[in-house]
Amino acid sequence: MSEQPLIRARGLVKRFGDFTAVDGIDLEVAPGEAFGFLGPNGAGKSSTMRMIGCVSMPTSGELRILGMDPARDGARIRGRLGVCPQLDNLDPDLSVRENLTTYARYFGMSRARARARAEELLDFVQLRDRAASRVEPLSGGMKRRLTIARAMVNDPDLVLLDEPTTGLDPQARHLLWERLFRLRQRGTTLVLTTHYMDEAEQLCDRLVVMDGGRIVAEGSPRSLIGTYCTPEVVELRFPDGVDPAGGLEGIGRVDPLPDRVLLYTGDGDAAVAEVHRRGLVPSSVLVRRSSLEDVFLKLTGRTLVD
Repeated sequence: MSEQPLIRARGLVKRFGDFTAVDGIDLEVAPGEAFGFLGPNGAGKSSTMRMIGCVSMPTSGELRILGMDPARDGARIRGRLGVCPQLDNLDPDLSVRENLTTYARYFGMSRARARARAEELLDFVQLRDRAASRVEPLSGGMKRRLTIARAMVNDPDLVLLDEPTTGLDPQARHLLWERLFRLRQRGTTLVLTTHYMDEAEQLCDRLVVMDGGRIVAEGSPRSLIGTYCTPEVVELRFPDGVDPAGGLEGIGRVDPLPDRVLLYTGDGDAAVAEVHRRGLVPSSVLVRRSSLEDVFLKLTGRTLVD
């Protein structure tokens, strides 16, 4: 990297008693980058984000945020961060505008500057027409946009977003993606966790997949798909009682699921033709390109983690 990374971790470890939540990870995040953490529940994503946010100290290893040591400079680092937590923690007794102006005062802004900054952000997140409204009547998408606006009050060098669109309907998610994309265009550095694979593909320049406290893969969404998956996937559904797995050998990697069979291949149409040539008659066929979700499930498995 030509510029000094905003986040640099080497051998980063976080333990809670005998449990190791983060197990010796290395990572760097460059200025202006949108960087993502993917992983199942318990993979270590949230523990890593809390260390980056300087609210939880590493057990061991090296961590530098904005070139500073969180153990010595935690308050200075937090003053230059914007944080959007997984659960909105807006003040319900204040108006939309007051949630921004009051928060801005914590960063030492004058009242005039706080009001001006609030108006800028209300425009940015498209909430000016609700500026005088209380928080409670807002939709989930509006509350999320307000939380992101609040995270931007101090014009941060680095914005941390923990599951930014969880629980939102598709329209609200896409509007929020568009706002985050605009932040990227402005050069804001974003670090996010998400369970939505399409969100990671849309927003992240680069990401890591974590499992069991370790990084198991790293790269851009397209490079990860190219490394860990075939170009195309064929989804085959067969009538009840038909087990086609043995008849699919040699066509591609077969991943049998309870309701369908996934066939990973370089040429989906050719694979479908071969399936029919072998006398197999699926009840439905879907040919699609490989996705980040295919990578995620290959690397972390399909076992449900509570």
